[in-house]
Amino acid sequence: MWSGNWILGRALREAFDPIALNFWRWLVALALLAPFALREAIAKRALIRRHAGLLAFLAVAGVVAFQGLVYLGLESTTAINAVLINASAPAFIVVCSWIVDRERAGWRQVCGMLLSFLGVLLIVCQDEPERLLQLEFHRGDAWILLAMPIWGIYSVLVKRCPPELRGAVLTFVLAAIGVAILLPLYFAVAPRGPLRWPTASEAGSVLYVAIAASVLAFLCWNRGVAVVGANAAGFTLPLLPAFGTVLAILVLGESFRGFHATGFATILVGVLLATWRPTARP
Repeated sequence: MWSGNWILGRALREAFDPIALNFWRWLVALALLAPFALREAIAKRALIRRHAGLLAFLAVAGVVAFQGLVYLGLESTTAINAVLINASAPAFIVVCSWIVDRERAGWRQVCGMLLSFLGVLLIVCQDEPERLLQLEFHRGDAWILLAMPIWGIYSVLVKRCPPELRGAVLTFVLAAIGVAILLPLYFAVAPRGPLRWPTASEAGSVLYVAIAASVLAFLCWNRGVAVVGANAAGFTLPLLPAFGTVLAILVLGESFRGFHATGFATILVGVLLATWRPTARP
């Protein structure tokens, strides 16, 4: 579900600026969630007010900042680059868990994180280290990389929401806060003219990113974090580049090159090392 979001974010870069696409995505998601979650959100408004600070931070991080940076990055880098850099997200989640929850990072986690970052650098500099020294790389890669620790923080903190605010009602509340922030942002800084309705050809793509990438994916992710924790849930994220790369080749006609393979392999080894837990012997 999330793989398609990255592909469409790249495909729609000429039609929507990042803020506009993010706004429409979450506005449609909010409308879809309302019949299922609005009544419950109203009934739990006192609980929502008590956790307003946490919910606002999660909305800013997960809805506004992370998604906005991803769409901003996709304006100037390929979808393949973006999804492969996203494979480093589990390492950032481990780092954020250590910083926020004081979960100790052992040598495997440290080495795994360093390998993941090395893999990102291989992709960014396209196997040519002099590009990095001369700062010759896609600006979009930097935006995507900046989004990774933001997602790590979101993933660690979302587990702090009370059980009564999980599921559809949590996604609804985060979407509502996100839309409330994105609307004035659009009018303030969006560069491509006044707010407009998506055209018929664009509506299907907006519906996909709203239904699959916003409603369903966030419900599944938040539930997974609540059940198994952020670190374990992050272990599933390297699946995204596998699907995303295939879609980028088939849908966008992008090329998979040698530096993509070496970078992704390095990231994957790092993620496996950082998240691996030895089984206890009986």
